[in-house]
Amino acid sequence: MTRKPVAAAVQEWESWSPADTSALADAVAGILGPGDLVTLRGDLGAGKTTFTRALARSLGIADRVTSPTFALAQRYGGAVALVHIDAYRLDGADAEEIGLLFDDTTDAVTVVEWPDRLGGGLPAPRVAITLAHAGGDRRLVALAGADAATRSRLADIVADLRSRHLDSEP
Repeated sequence: MTRKPVAAAVQEWESWSPADTSALADAVAGILGPGDLVTLRGDLGAGKTTFTRALARSLGIADRVTSPTFALAQRYGGAVALVHIDAYRLDGADAEEIGLLFDDTTDAVTVVEWPDRLGGGLPAPRVAITLAHAGGDRRLVALAGADAATRSRLADIVADLRSRHLDSEP
């Protein structure tokens, strides 16, 4: 009996450019659906909004996606709706405030930048992503899935992206 290896709890991948980060978002969009939450952690300029813009395009959203730092949340319509929350300016949120933020998300994929700023009341994400600067346009990306099936899909995505990168080398 052949068993598929169990995917690691966290998949690590190196993005060499904004185009690579966009390719990752495009692939991740394929495993998301209405009601799913994606959290994005990383320092300023790490690629959170780049990821979100590419994810939006992959969900069929034609609108220009900008970081809703001052508005806090923005909803976009597409083949699948997207709710984009940027919690950078918050310093904690109570259950009622979090409830208001997530009130209109059951039919949408929701992306939260700076999720730690919301405190502990955030729903469990389907996919949690951390982006870290690695010099120039390079980013180290860590992807964690909420369940075994999601972790397996993320492992497949990372393996595919790695093989595409190797195939593109001269």
